[in-house]
Amino acid sequence: MRRYRTEIDNVRAHVRSLWAVITLEFLVIVALWFGWSQAPKHLRVHVPPDLRSGATLAAQEVPAANVYAFAFYIFQQLNRWPEDGAKDYGKAIYRISPYVTPRYRAELISDMELKGRQGELSYRVRGVHEIAGHGYEERRVDVSASGVWVVWLDLDLFESVKGMTVKKTAIRYPLRVVSLSVDPETNPWGLALDGYGNTGPHRLDESDLNVDLAETN
Repeated sequence: MRRYRTEIDNVRAHVRSLWAVITLEFLVIVALWFGWSQAPKHLRVHVPPDLRSGATLAAQEVPAANVYAFAFYIFQQLNRWPEDGAKDYGKAIYRISPYVTPRYRAELISDMELKGRQGELSYRVRGVHEIAGHGYEERRVDVSASGVWVVWLDLDLFESVKGMTVKKTAIRYPLRVVSLSVDPETNPWGLALDGYGNTGPHRLDESDLNVDLAETN
């Protein structure tokens, strides 16, 4: 009888150990589930364009080259009026709305209304492109604060009315870019234009262009 009682005690002890293991596994599963539930559903990683030397990236870190590319692309879209500025300017503002801050959008609408009253939009065709030799360099992106940059774009601005050129000039635009991850579905960049920097845009003369080209080379 003693041998049978000992076997029963061993079985009971084994059952208790199994229950302990099951409880431990259950707690581990609950902890893993909680960690998984708290993990971000969307993770944005900005990959720099030049990976020849490799790259170490942190989530939400934006390389300067990507900030520059964003600012140039969105600003170029804003200033593309293919047929009639009276219609195209408003369409451009609406099209890039997810990529500008509410404050800058209000400024653009006010600018559009002012230009419309002054007769500067009707039948006006507009476009900008990067000046040759004045493309991306690290010095063209200044970090103002965490998630705030100023991008310096040197662009050729062209405007014509009914086929007649009315403006052709080189302009330096200091564009303020901020981190703005409000709606990843409409703005996967997580960035937004916020108007101009403190100095504002200014025209470039031949001496400015020659100095910059010399520095670039």
